[in-house]
Amino acid sequence: MKSKGMYRDFFFHFDILVMMVIFILIISILFTMNLTTTVLLFFPLGILIYMFSEYLTHRFFFHIKAPKNTFLFKLIKRLHYDHHKKPNELKLLFLPIWYSVPSLFLLSTLLFILTQSVQYTLSFSIGLLFMFFIYEWKHYVAHRPLKPKTRFGRWIKKTHTLHHFKNENYWYGVSTPFIDVLFGTLKDEKDVEWSATAKDLENRSND
Repeated sequence: MKSKGMYRDFFFHFDILVMMVIFILIISILFTMNLTTTVLLFFPLGILIYMFSEYLTHRFFFHIKAPKNTFLFKLIKRLHYDHHKKPNELKLLFLPIWYSVPSLFLLSTLLFILTQSVQYTLSFSIGLLFMFFIYEWKHYVAHRPLKPKTRFGRWIKKTHTLHHFKNENYWYGVSTPFIDVLFGTLKDEKDVEWSATAKDLENRSND
């Protein structure tokens, strides 16, 4: 497939389109309000929170031992187990809308409870969504025959490839692998053993 087709697969994917509509709607609402420097500071906060939530969710939720509860098992299976089993299958590369929207709402609601400010919350939500799109794009590129133009981009793709094909216990940060440094999961590939369950998370034991 030509790169043009791969760009189309990303930008016209249903879940991405829905999140883009939400993104534009929130921006439109925020710009009808009085913006202050303090309001704008919540945009980078949203980016930072998404970075950490991406890592923590990936490591401690998506990689949990297969739950005995049928509903939870099916949930995790769709969100991540199947993606490790078929890492390059297009429909499994994107977070489903039924997961992304509630996650956005939950984080934004927590921020509103803490600040009691609609403006702060909207700015924060824009930051979350901005980083969400970066995450989705980096993840998409990691699994498609697209070659990143920057050294940093190639490094991100390499670390995610190692997570899928060498050892699922490391390199959890998809868009921001440097967070792995803070949690000790960014390793030199030569120091990491091959895992028999990198493509079979359903049979992965707890660490």
